[in-house]
Amino acid sequence: MRTVQEILKRAPRKFEIAVFGAEVHPNYDRIMLSPLLAGDKSFDQIVINSLDWYKENQIDLVAGEHVDWIDRAKKIVRGHGGTERAYDKLLIATGSNPITLPLPGAGRPGVMTFRSKADVDDMLAIAQPSRKAVVIGGGLLGLEAAHGLNLRGMEVAVVHLMPTLMERQLDSSAAHLLEQNLLARGMQIFTDANTEELEGEGEDGAVTAVRLKDGTRIEADLVVMAVGIRPNAGLARAVGLECDRGIKVDAAMRTSDPDVFAIGECIEFEKQCFGLVAPIWDMAKIAADHLTGVAQTAFAPVATGTRLKVSGIEMFSAGDFLGGEGAEDIVLRDAARGVYKRLVLRENRLAGVVCFGDASDSNWYFQLLKDGEDLGALRETVIHGPVSTAADPHESLAMLGEDAEICGCNGVKKGTIVKAIEAGSASVDDVRACTKASASCGSCTGLVEGLLKLTLGADFKPATVKPMCKCTSHGHDEVRQRIRSQGLKSIPAVMQALEWTTPDGCASCRPALNFYLLCEWPGEYQDDSRSRFVNERVHANIQKDGTYSVVPRMWGGVTSAKELRAIADVCEKFAIPTVKITGGQRVDMFGVKKEDLPAVWADLNAAGMVSGHAYGKALRTVKTCVGSEWCRFGTQDSTAMGIALEKMTWGSWHPHKVKLAVSGCPRNCAEATIKDFGVVATEAGWDLHVGGNAGIKVRATDLLCKVTTDDEVLEYCGAFLQLYRQEARYLERTAPWVERVGLKYVQAQMVDDEANRKALYAKFLYAQSFSQIDPWAEEASKHRQKYQPLAELV
Repeated sequence: MRTVQEILKRAPRKFEIAVFGAEVHPNYDRIMLSPLLAGDKSFDQIVINSLDWYKENQIDLVAGEHVDWIDRAKKIVRGHGGTERAYDKLLIATGSNPITLPLPGAGRPGVMTFRSKADVDDMLAIAQPSRKAVVIGGGLLGLEAAHGLNLRGMEVAVVHLMPTLMERQLDSSAAHLLEQNLLARGMQIFTDANTEELEGEGEDGAVTAVRLKDGTRIEADLVVMAVGIRPNAGLARAVGLECDRGIKVDAAMRTSDPDVFAIGECIEFEKQCFGLVAPIWDMAKIAADHLTGVAQTAFAPVATGTRLKVSGIEMFSAGDFLGGEGAEDIVLRDAARGVYKRLVLRENRLAGVVCFGDASDSNWYFQLLKDGEDLGALRETVIHGPVSTAADPHESLAMLGEDAEICGCNGVKKGTIVKAIEAGSASVDDVRACTKASASCGSCTGLVEGLLKLTLGADFKPATVKPMCKCTSHGHDEVRQRIRSQGLKSIPAVMQALEWTTPDGCASCRPALNFYLLCEWPGEYQDDSRSRFVNERVHANIQKDGTYSVVPRMWGGVTSAKELRAIADVCEKFAIPTVKITGGQRVDMFGVKKEDLPAVWADLNAAGMVSGHAYGKALRTVKTCVGSEWCRFGTQDSTAMGIALEKMTWGSWHPHKVKLAVSGCPRNCAEATIKDFGVVATEAGWDLHVGGNAGIKVRATDLLCKVTTDDEVLEYCGAFLQLYRQEARYLERTAPWVERVGLKYVQAQMVDDEANRKALYAKFLYAQSFSQIDPWAEEASKHRQKYQPLAELV
């Protein structure tokens, strides 16, 4: 489809175009299958050309029908469903097939490859938290699959035949750092490992384990084979086109039939096959040149760089990174930062590069490698990058030549981007639409923004921050920073200092300001009930008929005969029509009249019950299973842990509602891995998960870390909630917040920095000393009048 796009650029009305696709979907970005598996992208976000695009360009799309024959004499293509189309020129772009190892048990259910959306769907059908996955293959694709499954909560093991991971892209030192990084994420890594059999129950039963030749047995609910690809040249071979490993093409992308072209992973050019996207985009341009007759260009493979699409890992390699006889190595190691750089020089020219931990200078190195020029005096400082003496990091972009490649995926050079900016592109989105730079994996987005800044100078306008509301031009982050730095301790003070354009704010900004002040100044700022939503003002959930629901707190979902009797008595006394068990293991009473609320609360208080805050942007519930106290599978006392967490966190106000859960074993009956903070018991202690939710868009949690003691669970929970409270934007749940700042950032603040974690925990406990006051008890005793019907007040 890239070739089709290039044809439309050159000669939009030259051809009537028909496209056969074996998949039922329009074309999508296979580079983004890894983020799709990880849950970072939706399928709609990775579709390149929508069905509407095909219609707008009058392209006949035959989707879900692979081609099973080409009649080259009659120039007819036939799909397996019988659809036929005639052609004058034919383009074959059938890609590659994943290699499946001929192992005993390879055909079992649960054994799959990673090549298409259908593969991702099959994986996700199995990929439940705490289930086990084995990925065979420690190359690019295998590690991206492992990362995605790991983010889905699976216990992941990587089995690799070679002594080090990604041996085609990394030297042993960088591979060691990569392995350590993956181990820290909770993965198991088996290198020098030869798989012997995929075990299962019976001959056709689903896979249950991977057995290695040394006898090691790794349990598995899912096995992904990611051991390589082969050009998909079967159809071309069957219809008599010249093939070897792939479909043989010349420098114009023509096959042995002058009217048939081929590009991509299915081709072979001068005994070389291709698996990376950059040279394939070059093929698309050259094929389009010859199909439209606009130019007689020739394909010439150039050096390509490799990146690993695993969030939190910066890695780049290109060229002859292993060196050897006649080569000179320049190495930089920064153990504290986990940074490793290796440059391989031959005759004072850069021949290969490996960057791990910091790949910010990779484009500069890559251009030096492609230029092949003598480094001269640059030899002395080249390991430190282009800005070793520069104050402004954007100077490295200024030093790049016009032919320097900025977007490796799409082969977009610096000069192309600069020309687009000079022609009117004023944002990253504009540049992306015009040049396709940053349109694939997105790793070059920062470079594109840097070029915008360099080219536009004072006219450059960074991405606009969305204001909190119509009352101000300031965004949430700036407002919070100003509250903190200027010591603003009231809503009027904030509005005055930040020049609010309305006298008293609005329903959007006042609740946000009230929360920000409450969070920043516990014990000093007095909660402003006028700046709360109606549910929070009356401490109950309003229903569609104007009545309210009341939910008392049940610690960890545990209740007693005394509490249940009090609830029953209240329901009878106040004729409450509906009583329901909630998803958070509590009892909800529906249909309470507003004037009855204080009396209902008073009766529940008398039985020792307090508000469950089911109405607030606050800690809602802590769901638990019975754990080791009663369950034969339980490994820890999840109920006691849940009660301890709820006793610590109840009454805490947050940017949005917050739910916790504790499961007593990896079976996860309390569904801890779709909660804002989830705790899952293991034999060794507890796995701590963050950033889940089960709303309209379900998001599984990320594994924050593993701990061994109950006290650590409480400390990490308090620290996480405090970090979320003081950094998230109002009405932003933990799931989008974690996605926005990144799990790596959260881990750096809490897991890697013990002192900061303890400080966050202390702040949370300090704030709680002012927050754990039952609003029902206060309201029942002090403010009964405001709950009376209007007629009675008159």
